[in-house]
Amino acid sequence: MVRKRRVVFLHFSHLRRTVKKFAIVLLFIVVFAFMLLNKTNNALIEKTSTTAGEIISPVTEILVLPASLMLDGYDYLRSLRKIDEENQLLRTENRRLIIANAKNRALETENRILSEMLNYVVPPEADFITAKVVAEEGSAFAHSLTVYIGGSANVKKGQVVLSNKGVIGRVEEAGARYAKIALINNINSRISVMVEDSRIRGMMVGQNDIWPDLVFLPLDAKINVGDKIITSGIGGVFPVGLPVGTVASIDKNNIKIKPANDLSRLEYVMIVDYKLPDPADEIYGDGRR
Repeated sequence: MVRKRRVVFLHFSHLRRTVKKFAIVLLFIVVFAFMLLNKTNNALIEKTSTTAGEIISPVTEILVLPASLMLDGYDYLRSLRKIDEENQLLRTENRRLIIANAKNRALETENRILSEMLNYVVPPEADFITAKVVAEEGSAFAHSLTVYIGGSANVKKGQVVLSNKGVIGRVEEAGARYAKIALINNINSRISVMVEDSRIRGMMVGQNDIWPDLVFLPLDAKINVGDKIITSGIGGVFPVGLPVGTVASIDKNNIKIKPANDLSRLEYVMIVDYKLPDPADEIYGDGRR
């Protein structure tokens, strides 16, 4: 299509130049002929030359007009095509900038989350890795996560899982590249905890609900809404003092704990092996009875 337009353009351009040349030559011949007549009436010659020019000039314009219109139309179409190409380039650049901006915002969010997690100082003897959440399981509420561990050989079942605000669960299964996390609201979750101020001990039990329960408290225990709950250190898995949540509601014998972290909005977690001794080993030594 472009080649055909170019052929038409060259054809009419050549035609216009030919017509112009012919008109100029014709005008020159007429004027020269009158000069050869060698008449004394210069005024007549001048008038005749002017009349001839006035006659030939419109004819020339009429002959050249179609070619001029074609050339103008071709220039107009070429300018439209150029504008369309520029608009396409602008749209492509705009999409690229939108994608780049979204990636930058995502990186900023990830850096902020990771920085907040690193504010927690892991004991020197402990091992830890940072893992990205790739899936969650549950019906109305998430109670299990799948995280990408990147082929780490140090992740094992039972290890502690934290986020930037405290305990969120434990490793339930560990594979070559992924691990499954049982959150603290998981029905299989059991964590020994205590009230931070009163040091009253109990057990936090998941129910596959939005919040876990606080059970196995002393009969005379006084628990208040808003009390902070931390790990007790009993059991040989969690060290003492890790934040777990706060008492959210007390309904007769049913006490609900609101997790310190929003379990439905986790993006990165920290898996920690505190290398705590097994209480049974400390009691019985290497040979258990």
